Amino acid sequence: MKVNLNNDQQIIEEAFNILIENLDSSKLSRFWTICNLGSGEYSQLKEKLFAEETVDSLYEKISVQYNQDDVT
Repeated sequence: MKVNLNNDQQIIEEAFNILIENLDSSKLSRFWTICNLGSGEYSQLKEKLFAEETVDSLYEKISVQYNQDDVT
C-alpha cells in the first residue's frame, strides 16, 4: 500500500483553494489580513480572487460590509 504524503506547501495551497472557492473575495481578503497571510505570489492569488469581480461588484461588497460594520 502506497501512502501519498503532501508536502506543507501543497497542503497550504489546497486549503487556500478551498477558501477561494467558498468565501467571497472581500471576506477572504479580510481573513488573510486577520491571519497576516500576505506573503507569497500575489499576482496569481489576485487572479483567482478577483476572476469574477468587477469594480462595481467590489464596490457593492465593500459598501455592504462597511454598512454592516457601522451597525455592530
